[in-house]
Amino acid sequence: MQAATDMAQYHVADEPYYLPVRDEIAQFEAAYSARLPVMLKGPTGCGKTRFVEYMAWRLGRPLVTVSCNEDTTASDLTGRFLLDANGTYWQDGPLAVAARTGALCYLDEVVEARQDTVVAIHPLTDARRSLPLDRRNELLRAHPNFQLVISYNPGYQRLLKDLKQSTKQRFVAIDFHYPAADVESDIVMHEGTVRRETADQLVSIGGKMRNLKGHGLDEGASTRMLVYAATLIAKGIAPLAACNMALVQPISDDPDMLEALDNVVKTFFG
Repeated sequence: MQAATDMAQYHVADEPYYLPVRDEIAQFEAAYSARLPVMLKGPTGCGKTRFVEYMAWRLGRPLVTVSCNEDTTASDLTGRFLLDANGTYWQDGPLAVAARTGALCYLDEVVEARQDTVVAIHPLTDARRSLPLDRRNELLRAHPNFQLVISYNPGYQRLLKDLKQSTKQRFVAIDFHYPAADVESDIVMHEGTVRRETADQLVSIGGKMRNLKGHGLDEGASTRMLVYAATLIAKGIAPLAACNMALVQPISDDPDMLEALDNVVKTFFG
């Protein structure tokens, strides 16, 4: 017996706020029309997850999201047998749920998962479009509306671990970068509910910090971090303190770098 899944929980009811940066919407729609698996490449906090949520809403498809980590196993994605008062029953994992029901399945930071776990998605990314559930003795054929989407941060992952070419070449890729300054200001102003002047200052700080990537910083300040700073300011925290909380302290533990970042902030909010 298999436990039923309530798909209503995966429905994106309200339109997520998303501003297109390039042609990513048209590119994703073309990939979806052909049911091609998609890899979103770009730095942390640049809008990849929000984009997937927006596309699920736009396409009218449920969205099943998995935040991958080093403990994510193949069974976590495909499913397992569980035990209750009535005996054993099969529980589909999120990947199997999406494949069975025709949802979008988004594996966030898939490279964080164990390599044997990543290999488990391969049959869904080629002409087979199937998922072997060996423990259940079932070959799950993907629903015609199913699409697999993964995210990947090449700059960060190169330092730690990387996706194998045998996995990368199964996907079409959409490259994400931080938005242009005017677009990023619109995002920060809307999401953080601050004035345009404040949003512009935060975006300028973000740009300066990103220039330090590779010069003491592994990653620059993301759009998400700028929104966090704006949100704190909107809640009454002084700009210097808000930037220290959201932009400076989370990004480095090195005393010299912290001082340098603090000086960047003081240039705009001194």
